[in-house]
Amino acid sequence: MTAAEAISYIESQGWSTTRLGLERTQELLQRLGDPQKKLKFVHVAGSNGKGSTCAMLDAILRRAGCRVGLYISPYIQDFCERMQVDGENIPGETLAAITERVRREADAMEDHPSQFELVTAIAMEFFLQRRCDIVVLEVGMGGALDSTNVIDPPEAAVLTNIGLEHTEYLGDTLEKIAATKAGIIKPGCSCVCYDGAPEVTAVIRSVCARNSVPLTRAGRFPAKTVRQDLDGQVFSWRGGEYQLALLGPHQVRNAAVVLETVEALRERGWNIPEEAVRAGLREVKWPARLEILSRKPLFILDGGHNPQCAEALMNSVGQLLQGRRIVCLCGVLADKNYPRMMELMMPCAQEFVCLTPVSDRALPAQALADYLTEQGARARACTGIPDGIHAALTAAGEDGAVIAFGSLYLAGAVRTAFGPALRQSLRGAKIQARDSLPDEARREKSERIVQRVVHSPEFQKAKTVMLYRAIRGEVRLDGLEAFPEARGKRLVYPRCVSDTEMIALLPQGGDSWETGYAGIQEPVPEKSQVVAPEEIDLVLCPCTVFDEDCRRMGMGAGFYDRFLERCPNADIIAAAFEAQKTDTVPAAAWDRPMDAVFTEEAAYRRPRT
Repeated sequence: MTAAEAISYIESQGWSTTRLGLERTQELLQRLGDPQKKLKFVHVAGSNGKGSTCAMLDAILRRAGCRVGLYISPYIQDFCERMQVDGENIPGETLAAITERVRREADAMEDHPSQFELVTAIAMEFFLQRRCDIVVLEVGMGGALDSTNVIDPPEAAVLTNIGLEHTEYLGDTLEKIAATKAGIIKPGCSCVCYDGAPEVTAVIRSVCARNSVPLTRAGRFPAKTVRQDLDGQVFSWRGGEYQLALLGPHQVRNAAVVLETVEALRERGWNIPEEAVRAGLREVKWPARLEILSRKPLFILDGGHNPQCAEALMNSVGQLLQGRRIVCLCGVLADKNYPRMMELMMPCAQEFVCLTPVSDRALPAQALADYLTEQGARARACTGIPDGIHAALTAAGEDGAVIAFGSLYLAGAVRTAFGPALRQSLRGAKIQARDSLPDEARREKSERIVQRVVHSPEFQKAKTVMLYRAIRGEVRLDGLEAFPEARGKRLVYPRCVSDTEMIALLPQGGDSWETGYAGIQEPVPEKSQVVAPEEIDLVLCPCTVFDEDCRRMGMGAGFYDRFLERCPNADIIAAAFEAQKTDTVPAAAWDRPMDAVFTEEAAYRRPRT
């Protein structure tokens, strides 16, 4: 069995509707030797903040020297995110091997386990194999009858913020939902709860009293934000200050839950130094929770998918993004309370770009756009994720901000597509900026760039120089040949000889040119000499976008990136206008950084390592 086959098998198993209960999970784990009975846990349930709370606890416990298992639901991009040890996803081969064993046992059961029950069993076996000291275990849904609740009393049962959700399964009041989630509280554990609604706290307090479990309410010591920006925030708690990498005032309240949980673990004998706590909070990362995917343009991704999440997002946006034009990129599931979510976000958004999440339960993008338009908002629908990202970035502008939210299904797809979509959007914007330069300005700026090239030490020492013939708005290097500094040098030019390959040619006369790939003037092979890449001392590249660290993007076909790999002896310099500069180029793995970028205003050089 391969990892792909394992995932296919797991995801082919639907949610069992025969009956609710823990019996299937218990039977499956018993067949596997009850791995969960050999592990210790922090068990985390709630409506909002479970994932962030788990991430903070994981970071702190790892900093304290523990081998930590982390079980989360759902995943954002990669199925293997669901079970991690010491911050690393389960390896594909390990997932395959454990799944194969679990499948044999599951298929032998009269009442076949559901998808989530299978994953839970696989995770328990994985954590045991890796000899985890402690597992941070996130509840899937509910608590009492969630398959994770097969464990013996945990070290700590943690209840995060509880709101109305999954009412068809958990109950239609806060009290009923709280009672279900409080089902993870067992005699022999400690309990920590979020400082939430009084009726919720009352239910949790009652369950703790019935089970003789000590309860700590996170609000007994208020956590207050001291300062914040897009790099994180500082908050005070019990007279001390802590740095927190996660954004939003709600994360400060989640951090209070985490700090109280640390205290509860210490009381049970766990050695968690204060520096481990501070380092864990300072370094914690959690995808799709006010996650900044790009600084300029500013793009923030949040997987919030219910009104409570939308309210937290709205409060965060109001504090962090004052004065910016805000465009919301959103997609929702039809069975969620999306009208309330949109109602909360409309006051802070100038425009909505709507998408359809990849789910059978998704609300079509056009339906969401129509609803928003009816409510008086400016909204439009896009058919694909990359198109939506591009549309939102364009609408926000360089100084605005895009907030993507509404569904974890959407968050995963956006996270996957964002890099290529940002590159496309940034490339288009900078090509437009380049091509919109007046002809006279382009000519004058090109001349200054050529001057900078010919007087550079790289050009001075080079014997063989590769340059290009400009098309459209590119920097023109035409006048370089006339400089005295160019005499005696071999000036070679690129020619595309296939859809992927480029060669260097030395023209042998004035009639050695023809229009080639993409309308570029290229040397005629029959009237030119082929020059090996190893012989080239300097390559001058066109570009569409660059940054001060000399990262470059071309047109996207990859000709130069592939060719430059074969030029071990060459300095690589990009020629560009200042209008093409951006704060950070989202470089892909194949992008070859330049040694320098020359513009009409400056020579940007990459630091040598």
